[in-house]
Amino acid sequence: MKLKMSLLSVVCLIIPSMTVAQSAMDRILKTYPNWRTDFTKKSIDLEELIAGGPPKDGIPALTNPKFISIDDAGEWLKDNEPLIALEVNGITKGYPLQILIWHEIVNDEINDVPVIATFCPLCYSAIVFDRRVGTNILTFGVSGLLRNSDMVMYDLYTESFWQQFTGEAIVGDMLDNKLKSIPSQILSFKQLKQAYPDATILSRETGYERRYGMNPYYGYDDIEQTPFLYNGETDDRLPPNEKVIAVKEEGYMKAYPYSISYEKKVIHDTIGSKAVVVFHAEGTASALDQNIIANSKDVGSTGVYSPIINGKQLTFFYREGNFIDNETGSSWDITGRAIQGKLQGTRLTKLPHGDYFAFAWLAFMPHTEVYTAE
Repeated sequence: MKLKMSLLSVVCLIIPSMTVAQSAMDRILKTYPNWRTDFTKKSIDLEELIAGGPPKDGIPALTNPKFISIDDAGEWLKDNEPLIALEVNGITKGYPLQILIWHEIVNDEINDVPVIATFCPLCYSAIVFDRRVGTNILTFGVSGLLRNSDMVMYDLYTESFWQQFTGEAIVGDMLDNKLKSIPSQILSFKQLKQAYPDATILSRETGYERRYGMNPYYGYDDIEQTPFLYNGETDDRLPPNEKVIAVKEEGYMKAYPYSISYEKKVIHDTIGSKAVVVFHAEGTASALDQNIIANSKDVGSTGVYSPIINGKQLTFFYREGNFIDNETGSSWDITGRAIQGKLQGTRLTKLPHGDYFAFAWLAFMPHTEVYTAE
């Protein structure tokens, strides 16, 4: 299947020609001039940085986001559309991917915690970080550069480059710093409404005219696709554009392919010495399938949890959108909250996880174990 992406087709046409003789720094500065970045401080080979097409800030990050009620968002957001759900100190916000797909970065604050919600469509990586580094609260923009097909962010303070996938500063004065990740989850609008009825939703009033609700990367969420502007090694354990649920726990890394988790819905497993349970519920559309996101295929939402409650390990099965534990018959939702039964109101302990295209996760985390069906 050939790539059918209107935006990426245009992007390819505007990438300037480059000669092998140019140094990496000269190439970057010629393509994207006026950087204040200290290119002598780096942890990577600058040759790994590739022009993605749009210039610095050509994809505009949001810095003063507005939020609206769930009811108001329901006027334009469909129940199956995906959002990043972020809960900080009891306050929850939803960041629709139909907006993030056009901006990739939202600089925000929740309950006095400065955060950055990010989404790299080329890697399907939705990651939230704390914006504080030492005594500084950083604001981030989109550099226009890619590494391993992943967005390279920059901070406005020093214009250091940061890898979105890892949160690490890779070039510039901020080298050797790493942003602290904050657990988040991709949910459908319906799932978010049910789990967090008091949440507020990122508004379409961004100050920019964009085709919110449309997917400019039409057809990219296809297991047969070739990753865009990726020239790294590929791992033959999985097709590059297979999505995985990736978990890091006790120094171990494990990836659960969607082709298994979406079918099984529940996976009981062990990572290191820790018991884990992986949930995969139906009801959430892909952000990168059809031209209109709400018309896209269902890829579901995921969650990874410790199955141990009060010292006892629970086992689960899936039924009609919820997860039932065999021990008490309680019903749980995709956020790990018991919504009915003996354990109603109890929450499973969340384990940090993310949903990514396999090529991206394995490029940055090559020593990951890949789960196989029993």
